[in-house]
Amino acid sequence: MTENKPKRIKVLHLIKSLGRGGAEKLIPETALVHDQSKFEFHCLYFYYQKNNIVDELEASGIIVHLIPSSNLGLFFQVKKVRDFIQKNGFDILHAHLPWAGILARFVGKQIEIPIVYTEHNTWDRYNKVSYFGNRFTFKQQDIAIAVSNEVALSMQLNSFFDPYQRGGRLKIKVIQNGVNTNVFRRMTSGRLETRSEMPGASIMYQGLSTQFEKSETQETRNEKLSSTWFGTGEANRGSQEGLSGTLTPLSNLSLKTQLGIPETAPVIGKVAVFRSQKRLWLWVEVALAILKECPETHFLLVGDGEWRDRILDQIRRSGMQEHFHWVGVQKQVIPYLSIMDIYMSSSEFEGLPIAMLEAMSCEVPVVATRAGGIGEVIQDGVQGYLTEIDEWKKLADYCILMIRDADSRMKMAKSARSRVIEKFSMRRMVSELEEVYREVLKK
Repeated sequence: MTENKPKRIKVLHLIKSLGRGGAEKLIPETALVHDQSKFEFHCLYFYYQKNNIVDELEASGIIVHLIPSSNLGLFFQVKKVRDFIQKNGFDILHAHLPWAGILARFVGKQIEIPIVYTEHNTWDRYNKVSYFGNRFTFKQQDIAIAVSNEVALSMQLNSFFDPYQRGGRLKIKVIQNGVNTNVFRRMTSGRLETRSEMPGASIMYQGLSTQFEKSETQETRNEKLSSTWFGTGEANRGSQEGLSGTLTPLSNLSLKTQLGIPETAPVIGKVAVFRSQKRLWLWVEVALAILKECPETHFLLVGDGEWRDRILDQIRRSGMQEHFHWVGVQKQVIPYLSIMDIYMSSSEFEGLPIAMLEAMSCEVPVVATRAGGIGEVIQDGVQGYLTEIDEWKKLADYCILMIRDADSRMKMAKSARSRVIEKFSMRRMVSELEEVYREVLKK
């Protein structure tokens, strides 16, 4: 007689698209740490992008589904999503970001299903349509999760009705973003040894030092993704005027050498989607100011987005392009984080940036504007330095200070990783998420 296994809780993540933003990447990252003997995860998305993270979701054990739609077309997908949920017998609907949140609430009017919503940013930063859609429907969910205290405050201040008003379903809970600190470790040799917080994580992360080389070549061949190299490293030789080329990984050379960065040069970096909130044009201005005082410094940008051409043109016009290295979108960022000495952020607003936490876990101290949840993570003068958002020019002064004081920088690097382990681990985040799932199922 066989023993019946307990039924797994089926969770459907609902999100508009699967680009490489922080909100999207959290879905597979958390799935790797969840107890998948107790939870079954699916993800439904609507807007197809060529450079998405579907493969990462599937590698983490998530079953991925697509219903093609535009932004405004989401309002006509309510019936399809409702039928999809009923057909597959999901227990919880977990929506991310305003468009998916609004859709989930309309679905919730037609069927009984617990709705969890994660807000990844402050409300005043959304466009008018998503802002008011969020505001008018916000009470129609069971729990709203804020990724930082500032995001929670914006929810409370902007809700059209008091979120705690009698008769409302809504509760607000702060669950700060986390990082798998056993995976995000600084590479100190040619091969990265990784450990996971649960079996199965190795599917995505084992042998990253060789995996990233293989994936780059595959991505170049299959998706024709190219990277722009402003330096004069091995990977750039043969490209016109030393401005653009395609990465050809050379296993016998260090990543710095491939990028054209001297081994002893300090590296200041950033991983981001190139959009206006990141203010990367100011990031470049700060970098140019740093070069006047520390001309040996190099700057590394990982990512892509709508601001790419303007940022790269700004770098070209500066005449200092040999000090800048743009490597495009990278599926494996650990090798790049591991050559950074400082992680610099000039953002105007944030929720709680995952990329910054990943950098800290890789022992990279931070110099950043006090945007969103950044001020909840960085203790000024301990894991790095903070400036006010409109005082971004001071970022240069702090970076110069850290470049010139290597001992202090190393202490901050160790403190950065310790801070993430203590307060912002993925294990802690997932434990709180599972508690939320169980709580909404009791209702």
